[in-house]
Amino acid sequence: MRVWLITTGEPLPVGERQVRLMRAGILAHQLRDAGHQVTWWSSDFDHFQKRHYFGQDTRLPLADGLDLYLVHGGGYRKNISVERIRDHRAVAARFTVLAEQEVEPDVILCSYPTLELAVASTAYGRLHGVPVALDIRDLWPTLFLDYLPKRLRPLGNLALWPMWRMARRACRDASAILATSPKFVSWGLALARRAPHALDGDFPLGYVSTEPDVASVAKAETYWEDLGVDRNPAVLTVCFFGTMAGQFDLETVIDAARLLARKGVPVRFVLCGAGARLESLTARARGLDNVLLPGWVGAVEIWTLMRRADIGIAPYLNNAGFSDNYPNKTIEYLSAGLPVVSCLQGYFREFLDTSGCGMSYAMQDVDSLVAVLTRLVVTQEQRAEMAAAAAHMFSTHFDANLVYGRMIARLGEIAGL
Repeated sequence: MRVWLITTGEPLPVGERQVRLMRAGILAHQLRDAGHQVTWWSSDFDHFQKRHYFGQDTRLPLADGLDLYLVHGGGYRKNISVERIRDHRAVAARFTVLAEQEVEPDVILCSYPTLELAVASTAYGRLHGVPVALDIRDLWPTLFLDYLPKRLRPLGNLALWPMWRMARRACRDASAILATSPKFVSWGLALARRAPHALDGDFPLGYVSTEPDVASVAKAETYWEDLGVDRNPAVLTVCFFGTMAGQFDLETVIDAARLLARKGVPVRFVLCGAGARLESLTARARGLDNVLLPGWVGAVEIWTLMRRADIGIAPYLNNAGFSDNYPNKTIEYLSAGLPVVSCLQGYFREFLDTSGCGMSYAMQDVDSLVAVLTRLVVTQEQRAEMAAAAAHMFSTHFDANLVYGRMIARLGEIAGL
């Protein structure tokens, strides 16, 4: 079948830089490997580096049967900005023009957000009789309300009315609602104002767990040894990988490290990543021998550290976009058989409780986190059981080959092929 994948904000295999593919990229290659013709539409703007790839509309053949089509927009300097809204509008408008010049696909899978591309893709589908599935990955505009005090949310809802209108239109006109969790599917169906049908469904973020080559692993092992992250069974090693930004409460983690050190509990934290708050977090951790902040690390360093660590910590701030979903960092931890310690409530906490692959603490509660980690230090048997459960959950629910194999089959059903 001929498939269009439409998404923005993912790392793209452009130029010499090696990137780790995410959902659309993995799915694009698996579709191509299964013999399908794929056009992967994305923005010409690099969301992470805040720069354009080419500065114009560009089609790149990635492999036989797989093209990457980059659509030009204005770009933006800040994630939360009027510039970004303008960029999203420009990319969607340009997509509408370019799509008319292409051979019609059998099915379209459009990531949501952006709202603008979701509306543009479903409009194309209606015009040409092409089924369009939305892949809901984030709850725009609901998540914006989570950042407002409760008393201001009615006003926020009013201000977000244009976004709500786009969200309802896209969900209503989609042939199927797919999403990364059951809660997200229900959210989309509520906007569409319809009951679920057989083509709707949840497909979590799939993760590719591939062992790097021997030489790269050896180099990464030396890197961690030089930083003092040795294999020490007498110390509980807690790892984190992510952007040092507002979605994570790393201050509580560092404060817990200080209290654990004071109590003499053998726990060390390796908190990896770059971002606007790295400097302030480094200052907060100054003088703590049990906290290492190495900055940004590569994919091989992540792979090797996860296999030196005992726990993966997921200090996400509680909002529906995280608590009603399977956040990508938690799936990455599970891929290495790491138990997850998280402060998320709601659906994700229920998942940890029922699967047995992690433990929860109260958000922004230092004593609660200290109690959980202290318990994990002294209950090695329980920790081993959680590690086994983590590996099992990954292999049965989150392995990319499994997840995206199911997703490809569903796209065939949506296409009616």
